[in-house]
Amino acid sequence: MSGVLLWVVSPKENASSLLGLMPRICTPRRLGFSSRVLAYSGAVVNPARSSEEKVYEVVLKQAALVKEQSTVKRKSLDLDERIVTEGLDNWDLLDKAYDRCGEVCAEYAKTFYLGTLLMTPERRRAVWAIYVWCRRTDELVDGPNASYITPKALDRWEKRLTDLFEGRPYDMYDAALSDTVTKYPVDIQPFRDMVEGMRLDLRKSRYQNFDELYLYCYYVAGTVGLMSVPVMGICPESSASTESVYNAALALGIANQLTNILRDVGEERGRVYLPQDELAQAGLSDDDIFRGKVTDKWQSFMKGQIKRARMFFDEAEKGVSELNSASRWPVWASLLLYRQILDAIEANGFDNFTKRAYVGKAKKFVSLPVAYGRAIIGPSKLTKQLVLR
Repeated sequence: MSGVLLWVVSPKENASSLLGLMPRICTPRRLGFSSRVLAYSGAVVNPARSSEEKVYEVVLKQAALVKEQSTVKRKSLDLDERIVTEGLDNWDLLDKAYDRCGEVCAEYAKTFYLGTLLMTPERRRAVWAIYVWCRRTDELVDGPNASYITPKALDRWEKRLTDLFEGRPYDMYDAALSDTVTKYPVDIQPFRDMVEGMRLDLRKSRYQNFDELYLYCYYVAGTVGLMSVPVMGICPESSASTESVYNAALALGIANQLTNILRDVGEERGRVYLPQDELAQAGLSDDDIFRGKVTDKWQSFMKGQIKRARMFFDEAEKGVSELNSASRWPVWASLLLYRQILDAIEANGFDNFTKRAYVGKAKKFVSLPVAYGRAIIGPSKLTKQLVLR
């Protein structure tokens, strides 16, 4: 299901459960926690406009918030009073909440966590808080207790989200995010949209076309980019528009989620996250997927799907270099490593039924200094290199 954190790390990339983080929102109580890229399907076609336009409205709103912050000082909640009111006795407990978020990030997103250590302390803590909320949300429908989750449970989770944005955190993890959203121009809409993605997973197991799949990918992964750009920050020397940076963040989320889908075709427990019309055009059906046999038709179909995912990665690259210098390295590392999963699928002969596509430790080790090298290049220089490439 979910895509990427902070442009980057998939909340469900590590399948291990976070039982200690499960929100207490359902019955039984034991559950305590683009730059519009062309679609590709054999031939390049324009995706339906409705989903893109809907998502782009959110992009524009997020970009406007950042612009507003640069000219108007944002109102800040009286956190000390709020924390006491909610039973979190003092600032030490808030520090502990952030530290615990960091521990979760370190456990489940090791490479990304190391990258966050290059950020300023305040930015890194905010990134950790967003990561934990995304992971907890994902665990609701894909965790070990997913069978207990109902639409009403997700409604309660969304109500908790509203409460924390209004300064009424439910627990220590909520408190960390509640503090974060008072310090950065983070809007609630992408968070609500991610919850909507969880609702889709409860009621929808097929996607008729790429327009439907694009919207789903935005809900569960593209949203993370929109959540995180305000925290990552845009480089003061960047000449790119705020909207273009947000579009790149959206594109990376879409790219990562499409990569997740292609990697996990054989593991989706009855769900098919591939456009039904494109399967039919390729002479394939759900039955072919469930049989798990690699055929010429399947290989041809997969080539088209991989090409589309790479187009989104290409679009995302245009924006990473525009981020604040201290934030670029973990994003570049994630982009380069995730993109190599597509290479691994090809190397496996497009057998994503019986072979798990992954990036080995050696390739990861080689990719990290490459990512660092790109991260230290200023926005204008790297953008020119990418355009000329």
